[in-house]
Amino acid sequence: MFRRAMIRVAIVDDHPIVRAGMRAILAAEADINVVGEGANGADALRLVEELRPDVLALDVQLPDPSSGSGQALNGLEVTRQLRAKGAATAVLILTVHDDPQTIFGLLESGAVGYVLKDEALETLVNAVRAAARGETWLSPAVARLVVRRAVAGSASDATEALSALTPREVEVLRLIARGLDNTAIAQELVLTKRTVQNHISNIYGKLNVASRTEAALLAIRRGLDLGHAV
Repeated sequence: MFRRAMIRVAIVDDHPIVRAGMRAILAAEADINVVGEGANGADALRLVEELRPDVLALDVQLPDPSSGSGQALNGLEVTRQLRAKGAATAVLILTVHDDPQTIFGLLESGAVGYVLKDEALETLVNAVRAAARGETWLSPAVARLVVRRAVAGSASDATEALSALTPREVEVLRLIARGLDNTAIAQELVLTKRTVQNHISNIYGKLNVASRTEAALLAIRRGLDLGHAV
């Protein structure tokens, strides 16, 4: 019988009740193992360094006076530091904040998902699974903001950005726009998942987008041929 690979998750939130609720929901799934918990930004960095979980479920507001700078090592800074270190752990943001500045700041810093806490209990499991597959997961309200920004982008800028992609990056973008996840893209192009992730990171940077949704929309709007990559 086929068995799903176990997804290892770390939870970081400064509210014990919230952590307990998330742990209970995730622990009830046969393919998810909660390997650690923390309450602040320093805990988040330590858990990723020591446990190397597949997914870090991370709150945005994490007061942490031990950061050394006198400022809180919040979710945004944790995400930036993990990306700068090249950590393979996917960062899934769970927060009550739905303002564009926070949303795009976190997505542009490397978060792969953004789940609003008022719907987290219903969507957390699917969001974790998507993040573990290398996919973007956005709450509907967040997705609407992302789509609006993509649609409002300059056509000439988008065309210029697409022309900056390498042939391999164009192939990866085509497959993203066709809805393939990282595993499927790796199989299609005979690449490792890490190589696919690196290509996607480069694509995001060149197109100035923060998610698969934005990248796919831009590709479709600029008429990129979505036929089979070669």
